[in-house]
Amino acid sequence: MMTRFLPLVFSTLFVSTLPAAPIERIWLTHAVNDSSRITVNWETDAPAPSLVEYGSDETLGKEAGASEPVTLHHVEIELDPAAARHFYRVRSAADESAIHSFKGYTGETIRVGLFADRGYARDRDLSVLVKEDLHLLLTAGDNVASLHEAGLEGTKAFSNLIDSQRDLFRGTPFMPVLGNHDREITPRGPKPPAHAVYDVEAIGYRAFFPLPDEGWKWRFDIPAYGVRFLALDANHISDAGTTWQTNQPVTRDSAQHRWYAAEVARPDAPFLITVNNERNATMRGYDGGAWMPLFHQSSAVITGYGYFGERAEVDGFPYFNTCLKGNGDLYKDPKSAFVTQEDNYLLITFTKDAPTMTVEIKNLRGETLDTREIKRR
Repeated sequence: MMTRFLPLVFSTLFVSTLPAAPIERIWLTHAVNDSSRITVNWETDAPAPSLVEYGSDETLGKEAGASEPVTLHHVEIELDPAAARHFYRVRSAADESAIHSFKGYTGETIRVGLFADRGYARDRDLSVLVKEDLHLLLTAGDNVASLHEAGLEGTKAFSNLIDSQRDLFRGTPFMPVLGNHDREITPRGPKPPAHAVYDVEAIGYRAFFPLPDEGWKWRFDIPAYGVRFLALDANHISDAGTTWQTNQPVTRDSAQHRWYAAEVARPDAPFLITVNNERNATMRGYDGGAWMPLFHQSSAVITGYGYFGERAEVDGFPYFNTCLKGNGDLYKDPKSAFVTQEDNYLLITFTKDAPTMTVEIKNLRGETLDTREIKRR
């Protein structure tokens, strides 16, 4: 259970006779649409209370937490909107972390990174994303390979993801998007079995990553820069109605479609980025083309389907595909304008009051392979 900004004044909750151990597995998420709040998450081996000490410098000075003993800790804190950097430390009983920090949504420019398919690119070095000095990190799905691999069952797979690049996840707010592998609870097999292969409700994923709205879809705004991100639950949509079904419905009469239509119709975000995990051409044509007119009311659509990087242009509207594993299957968009089979990620840059945003496709050496300027809606 997530605890939101509950100041603690009784330090006796954190007295323990056990020897102290450093808390290392920490990640940051936004659990609400409001960018002035952030959730600090960590794991402990034994159940213990949760405490976050935080502030705008290393003296910290503020506290939030909960007394309930848990092993999976989620504590939401309120951020100083004027602070260029935020500092924090977590404590559970005698165990505590070092002081870590992350950037505030301040200054003239914010930098957002986005990668996909970490599940099948676990050997890729993501230190380039630390060097990018990001304000926010997103994914386009398939963050893990499955939830049934031996030794990585259930949320252990997500723990392993965080351990793969600890400095990145404890120093950058992280908002993943669902792919089918993030909810695969049994092997898929060559044909649909009698039992469900995927957890459509994404229970483990949503327990590990506190995200806005239902978690399997969400909205996140950074109003000072006119930015809105919309995460859709779309992956393997052709398997709907079988035991291979992985995502929530995306038909034109679905709740998800109605939600998205209402969101893109709102005029209060000059830049609106849509993120999902289905092939762009498939989504454009699905259910009689129900999604394409809505997509084209946004600024760009980004996915992580297939093992390549791509920018497609449909009537002047940009669609992106990104993947940390660039040397696999190439499902080229019929409207492809740029494609690469290098390992890649996206860097998205927003400048306050600027007429355009920038999307760069970059390789894991940090070199820019393609750039697209996108005008305000």
